[in-house]
Amino acid sequence: MTEKMLNFTDVTEFILLGLTGHREWQVLFIIFLVVYLITMVGNIGMIMLIKVSPQLNSPMYFFLSHLSFVDVWFSSNVTPKMLENLLSETKTISYAGCLIQCFFFIALVHVEIFILAVMAFDRYVAIGNPLLYGSKMSRVVCIRLISFPYIYGFLTSLAATLWTYGLYFCGKIEINHFYCADPPLIKLACAGTFVKEYTMIILAGINFTYSLTVVIISYLFILIAILRMQSAEGRWKAFSTCGSHLTAVIIFYGTLIFMYLRRPTEESVEQGKMVAVFYTTVIPMLNPMIYSLRNKDVKEAMNKVISRTCLTQ
Repeated sequence: MTEKMLNFTDVTEFILLGLTGHREWQVLFIIFLVVYLITMVGNIGMIMLIKVSPQLNSPMYFFLSHLSFVDVWFSSNVTPKMLENLLSETKTISYAGCLIQCFFFIALVHVEIFILAVMAFDRYVAIGNPLLYGSKMSRVVCIRLISFPYIYGFLTSLAATLWTYGLYFCGKIEINHFYCADPPLIKLACAGTFVKEYTMIILAGINFTYSLTVVIISYLFILIAILRMQSAEGRWKAFSTCGSHLTAVIIFYGTLIFMYLRRPTEESVEQGKMVAVFYTTVIPMLNPMIYSLRNKDVKEAMNKVISRTCLTQ
């Protein structure tokens, strides 16, 4: 091994190159700020609406409130730093800050994909066994089901972040991204990349496949149950309750698979930045809109809350 290869940099901070080097793109600050504010209002509003509305006191909305909770933190882990760097000249992030951002990003991604899987299972129980739904999806069962994504997601992220900590950097500290993501960090590192790169692909492959399999199998059983229904109205109601969740699943899984199930190259990292904008800022904003605009119960609960608020004033 040469002297040059042994000359590892004692990294204290990274420079985030962001979406683009062109200064005129800083006008995007306003756009991303508005998107972030809508995301916060939409998701926190959804959590509060589910909490105060008796008609939303069911397992489906219990899981939805956790999806909104994760989206709040998922967006907040990336967007504030991105907004700061759009206006800043330095665009730096500390080494510790980079690892923390990596840790929460990986953890929250895993929590979200498994919450989406739990929600698919919940829809199967509701449509396939409506008479036993209340007993099968009791409060205790719901808490156990929602605990798994959090515990598994954060433990997986801890292991993945320790592998990121094992990367070595030789002088170059510019990350070709707007947040600390694994693919550009692997591309930047000069040693320790083999284990990190392949564990990232294997972990992502296993977890995405496992959670997506739960979703697909649940929806196959849901489809069979819907086709057996005699009432056209019942079939339409079942389809409508699943439509919002299925839309969220397709958008979220599609973008993440495009990002993480490929080897990091200059081209894939550059393409990944554009895709990352979508799943870190746009999807958390869209989720409450998807569930509120397509859901009759949510719209009715919202109207009642607004009516009560107007009457009290």
